[in-house]
Amino acid sequence: MHEFSIVQSLLNLIEENARKNNAKSVSKVVVKIGKMSGVEPHLLEIAFNTFKEKTIAENADFIMEIQSVVCRCNDCNKDFTVEDYNFICPFCQSFNIEVIDGTDMILKSLELEV
Repeated sequence: MHEFSIVQSLLNLIEENARKNNAKSVSKVVVKIGKMSGVEPHLLEIAFNTFKEKTIAENADFIMEIQSVVCRCNDCNKDFTVEDYNFICPFCQSFNIEVIDGTDMILKSLELEV
């Protein structure tokens, strides 16, 4: 379960940002998780709630925004959201597409108490 190592890196990043801003605690953590990121949201939440104890984020709410997979067609130049893993442009039926969102996990914001 690689979610544990992801949470450890996330907590390090949270603590680093809190330190830079002279925060006493973190009350909210918002992450964006792409559907193709390889991260299981349920397992990530369990890992975060387990490892946040005795950290600056101990009382933080953990908000996950799940990002759909968004592609751009290189033939008709239109963006679209992928449904049911159907990687075909719904506008021109082309397979010549590139994924432009939904493959990563990002720390979007922190709510800090100073």
